Amino acid sequence: MATFVLVPGGWHGSWSFDAVVPLLERAGHTVHALTLTGLRPDDDTATVATANLDTHTDDVLRLLDRAHIADATLVGHSYGGMVITAAADRARGRVSRLVYLDAYVPRDGESCWTLTTERYRQAFITGAASTGYAVLPPVGGDPRRRPHPLASFLQTVRLTGAVDLVPRREFIYCSGWKDRTPFTKVRTRLQADSDWQVHELPTGHNAMGEAPDAVAELLT
Repeated sequence: MATFVLVPGGWHGSWSFDAVVPLLERAGHTVHALTLTGLRPDDDTATVATANLDTHTDDVLRLLDRAHIADATLVGHSYGGMVITAAADRARGRVSRLVYLDAYVPRDGESCWTLTTERYRQAFITGAASTGYAVLPPVGGDPRRRPHPLASFLQTVRLTGAVDLVPRREFIYCSGWKDRTPFTKVRTRLQADSDWQVHELPTGHNAMGEAPDAVAELLT
């Protein structure tokens, strides 16, 4: 059985995987769904202001240490792809599988800011205008979403190449929002790479909520 570590996307917490977690657990797997630093309901202003990609990477690594996980499947949704990439690169062989669920797949020196589209860069700028350090969630959507630390969207990832040694790497492309998705180019890049498996779901971006059974099936 696998040990899953589920990392949410921007503005979201562990609750975004609520429909998927019990499906994995009923199949006999161990599941840890994270809420990243700066996105927890009780995080103070200083915590939100100082949280960045390194902070979120450390969230994952601390979990691996605390739970004594030596063979993890890291699943990152959206921005979470940045986090699982950095964590796997620093995990000293404790990650055996990476799953990018409609997520950014960075190479060394890239950031969420550089990888996303101009539409999302403008959303980051507009969303952070009131504080300068936290990006408000886009209008509409789940009321549990919280302002996201701007620094984590901006910080570039520094990779040693260890992440490329993870034996299983998979990308799940959500095709139900083709007019707005920033992930079409990375899907095309990974389809041409024999080291990757690329899957497709005909859902919007938040596939965990729209099609939890299909997501769980792909993960298992």
